[in-house]
Amino acid sequence: MNVKKSGGEKKLTIEQVNDNHKVPFELLELADPSRNQIEEYIKTGQCYIAKLNSRLIGSIVLKELTPTTIEIKNIVINESFQNKGYGKQLLRHIDQIASKSKYEKIVIGTGNSSIKQLALYQKEGFGICSIQKDFFITNYDKPIFENGIQCKHMIILEKEIKIN
Repeated sequence: MNVKKSGGEKKLTIEQVNDNHKVPFELLELADPSRNQIEEYIKTGQCYIAKLNSRLIGSIVLKELTPTTIEIKNIVINESFQNKGYGKQLLRHIDQIASKSKYEKIVIGTGNSSIKQLALYQKEGFGICSIQKDFFITNYDKPIFENGIQCKHMIILEKEIKIN
């Protein structure tokens, strides 16, 4: 996928990573601080990278949950490129992947403390469907704090996909 930014100079490309040695773990750790968790979902997921003029700025990891549902296990934009619409572009690219692959639903989980992410996902058509209480307390070795809030619970959101 190629996306031109207004002004024509910045070109965002998104490509699948087929070699696990090229998975951008340090970037993925910005969204998920557990290398063990990332390594687990990389084993069965598909990793994509987003580049802006050949510079790595983001990544997504998708995993099929059922033949009709795909989950976003990780979505991240490098901090210096956040709040510029690139996360929205990655989400819209996932919509295209899901639609072409005949998935009917996209699921994503995020922390109760991830205020910006919760807003973005809902603006992009996701709705809250459930909460996994104490997910981050149970599955992570160290407490996670974000926006001055301890990340304890996983908020699960989902979005229905229009199949082309």
